[in-house]
Amino acid sequence: MSVVKKSAALFLALATSFPALADEGKGVEPMAHRMFTIGPLPITNSMITSWVVAFVLIVVIRLAVGRPKLLPSRGQVIVEQVVEGILDLTSPIVGSRVAQATFPVLIGLFTYILIQNWSGLFPGVGTVMMRDHATGEWMDFVRPGNADLNMTFALSIAAFLCWLYFIIRYAGPKAVLVDIFGNKADRKEVHISLYLFLYVIFFGVGLIEIVSILFRPISLSFRLFGNVFGGENLMHSMSAISQWILPIPFYFLEMLIGVVQALVFTLLVSVYIGLICNHGDDHAASPGGHGAEAHH
Repeated sequence: MSVVKKSAALFLALATSFPALADEGKGVEPMAHRMFTIGPLPITNSMITSWVVAFVLIVVIRLAVGRPKLLPSRGQVIVEQVVEGILDLTSPIVGSRVAQATFPVLIGLFTYILIQNWSGLFPGVGTVMMRDHATGEWMDFVRPGNADLNMTFALSIAAFLCWLYFIIRYAGPKAVLVDIFGNKADRKEVHISLYLFLYVIFFGVGLIEIVSILFRPISLSFRLFGNVFGGENLMHSMSAISQWILPIPFYFLEMLIGVVQALVFTLLVSVYIGLICNHGDDHAASPGGHGAEAHH
């Protein structure tokens, strides 16, 4: 009898720990769940998903491209087309002077965000649950990376720091200050008194611009998180109504939204860089940090 009880207890423990299907229509939890910790750093289910997806992405691209050849393979052609497409798209925005320097960051953002967006459509992502023994509640076992606000905010902070580096490196601190606080009026077209008064106006506009710049990481992160998180819950709701027919159009819709959101994030970062660095290549200064004359 004791053997039966022990076997039943073991089976119960396994059953309550093994991942299970989520309740249809429940959707993705608003917050990511902590799986374990590494020192003081909590590791959440969304972090694990993003790491696995990033690792698979690197392996797939390496296997597809292999050793680059003069006569490219099919995988190399696909990768080269994506690379050339993003370069051609962002170069006119950021300016040819900084296009090569900013391209690794921009293509990295686009590819990473796109694959993370699409990872929510993989079978089991957001639908497999695991019981948390500390609280006894069911939690997401696999959660999309960009359905976590921490992930999208980290991407926004990284993009913001890259933006700050590029504008200081290729425009210079003086040019940045002139672009934000400088008098944009033409001295030859306005009276001297009005021209001097406009210094006060444009300084106030510059203060508003600083607030707008500081809010860029927040707007970027919330836009990406909101679309991915909302899409995940939409897929759950459609699957609750019908598991076989109804969700199919929404899968294609989410694939399209994943591409659009990756493009929006990448293009907005490109625009932020180009607003200061792209002022005409004919007046561009050499990339040494002294580019204030490019604004005149």
